[in-house]
Amino acid sequence: MELTPAARRKKPKLPEKQIPDKIAALVPESAIYTQLVELEARVDAALARKKTDIQESLKNPHRVQKTLRIYVFNTFANQTRMNPEKTNAEPPSWTLKIIGRILEDGVDPVLAGTSDKLSSSYPKFSSFFKKMTIYLDQGLYPDNHVILWENARSPTLHEGFEVQRKGDKEFNAIIRLEMNYVPEKFKLSTALSEVLGLEVDTRPRIVAAIWHYVKSRKLQNPNDPSFFVCDPPLRKVFGEEKIKFAMVPQKISHHLSPPQPIHLEHKVKLSGNSPAGTTCYDVLVDVPLPLEKEMSAFLANTERHKEIDAYDETICASIKKIQEHNRRRAFFLGFSHSPAEFINALITSQSRDLKLVAGDASRNAEKERRADFYNQPWVDDAVIRYLNRKPAPGMEAHE
Repeated sequence: MELTPAARRKKPKLPEKQIPDKIAALVPESAIYTQLVELEARVDAALARKKTDIQESLKNPHRVQKTLRIYVFNTFANQTRMNPEKTNAEPPSWTLKIIGRILEDGVDPVLAGTSDKLSSSYPKFSSFFKKMTIYLDQGLYPDNHVILWENARSPTLHEGFEVQRKGDKEFNAIIRLEMNYVPEKFKLSTALSEVLGLEVDTRPRIVAAIWHYVKSRKLQNPNDPSFFVCDPPLRKVFGEEKIKFAMVPQKISHHLSPPQPIHLEHKVKLSGNSPAGTTCYDVLVDVPLPLEKEMSAFLANTERHKEIDAYDETICASIKKIQEHNRRRAFFLGFSHSPAEFINALITSQSRDLKLVAGDASRNAEKERRADFYNQPWVDDAVIRYLNRKPAPGMEAHE
């Protein structure tokens, strides 16, 4: 049986920042640099893992529940009822204002004097709502008594809302707020709410609550764990004796509905102090942790990476210079040990390289140097052919 030589393994390419072993042997101090490179590799690996963790956490950001305090009030101007004898060129008007702020430890940041620090930490007021509808008195404003704002149609976020109209008569305005939950929340039906003890929650949390309910009451089928038995409360929800876990998200769909909107009523006052009729309403909202923004900024920050890349380029350029100096050293060291031998080897090597470049690697220079090479039978025929191809003297000039 003939053995074939094994395939030659390619030598792995060394990183440009790594000093070759031959050079490291010549310079013992390079061991410190090698240790630093290894330390940098470990730090880079740790940073890569942390960045991956941050990216995963940003896909499903953690949220905390905070209190959003909504302020509803109105201002007025040029109202003649306050001073009937005074006449104004400007018609009487009023402005309804709706603003909101996240409370910190139950305290309004504006009243506590910390609004500047917290204003950028939390989303703007309008981001908490999907839709806002304001109903004015249709008898006083028949043409435009309904004001509608939708988050989907207004990409710009606002710190509050203002509605300004002309008028000098007081009336009651109704404000309808539809919350913008992220992730989306649903209102549970009465039957499902009695089982889980939840009123409004996200779909994944509702499914998880059903799972905990089944596990805590040991309703899972021991023979087939993918099914669970419905006790009387669950039978009232699903209408079946047993159900498959995979079917729960589909089965609860008709038990979920959009949360009820928030209804506020405000009396537009046009006398007394301005602003008038300030009323506060507290609503629980989910806000992202302030740390999320810092993590996003960390991932987006490329300035530090540019600085590190610049240092890496400098190090790689220095390593290339060291390798070039090592090649020169080996050249002159080989010449100093045996000049004649070194020059012959150099000529042989360059001759071989020249043939490779010229595309004629089959010629043997050593044989061509000897007289026996030209005494071969084919030489006479080759000389005649060469002379026949060569133009006769004077023919080039005549042509």
